[in-house]
Amino acid sequence: MEAEYEMVDVTSLVPDLASDQGERAVSTRLLTIPDVEAVVVDLETKGVTVHGLDDTIALRATIESAGYQAA
Repeated sequence: MEAEYEMVDVTSLVPDLASDQGERAVSTRLLTIPDVEAVVVDLETKGVTVHGLDDTIALRATIESAGYQAA
């Protein structure tokens, strides 16, 4: 029997995110995480919202692997 998990929205601030290229890099990396269903990047607010499991450690590590610091 598989466990059921609640899907949540987690938003991280990524202060250095400023371009479409950065948006694509971060989104592409985050979408490789199992159970991440969607990623929304807002360049104006520097926010990255992930719809999926609530694992902020994995999300931050993945953003950092794309070359950006997550706050």
